[in-house]
Amino acid sequence: MTAQIIDGKTVAATLREAIVGEIVARPAGSGKPGLAVILVGEDPASQVYVRNKITACEKTGFLSFEHRLPEASTFDAIAATIKTLNDDPAVHGILLQLPLPDHLAAAQESLVQMIAPAKDVDGLTVTNAGKLFLGMEDGLLPCTPQGSLLLIKEIQKDLTGLHAVIVGRSNLFGKPMAQLLLRENCTVTTAHSRTRDLPALCRQADILVAAVGRPKMIKKDWIKPGAIVIDVGINRLESGKLCGDVDFDETLDVAGAITPVPGGVGPMTIACLLQNTLRAATL
Repeated sequence: MTAQIIDGKTVAATLREAIVGEIVARPAGSGKPGLAVILVGEDPASQVYVRNKITACEKTGFLSFEHRLPEASTFDAIAATIKTLNDDPAVHGILLQLPLPDHLAAAQESLVQMIAPAKDVDGLTVTNAGKLFLGMEDGLLPCTPQGSLLLIKEIQKDLTGLHAVIVGRSNLFGKPMAQLLLRENCTVTTAHSRTRDLPALCRQADILVAAVGRPKMIKKDWIKPGAIVIDVGINRLESGKLCGDVDFDETLDVAGAITPVPGGVGPMTIACLLQNTLRAATL
């Protein structure tokens, strides 16, 4: 048995086409959805992510607003930018590119919470996180968990009763991913660095989601035969190549389906960001 490769690029392209169709079908005079991205500093990875997001906006027919602030920017300067965007009717979605420079690390959460919940297209404010936890349908969902769920459902539509194991408990991914899978009637286990006998727990998973940031940590003998494996990790090896948290090559003959890195979850994150921005423009 060789695992089915879950092609995030193809699924994301289909989602973007649907978004374009929705924009075309909007009533005359509705205007274009607008996404504003705030980038603080010169982090190379963040610059690439922001460039990809802006390009995706332009290709899809969105308005894009890019705000680049210097590395040494103060809390007050970033807060003022967020307030301006909150008040701008042309901006429907606001994304503060994370992580922020080290001197702002302690203030990162406070700045995120300043984003108006109706424009919080990353789904990270207390309001949107709370709506997800309570099962309310009118909140904005975090993009990477949302995209990961769509990839899982490419393989199996009905997830009722399946055991999902998420390796990682971050506010950015692990916790919201667990809530989305609970909505799908999965039995969900969240694992982390202090979980006892992690390999044995992973072997119980019908759906295994890896989001720990450790290259190739999850090995072949951690995976239940036929499991759906979603690899959220993006790690750069000394060779310069990217890899995930799952040892992709050695798990191909065990998993039922698996996402590659790159080309799996990554494209879905940006497509779901566009979807959230369109939703924010229509709420």
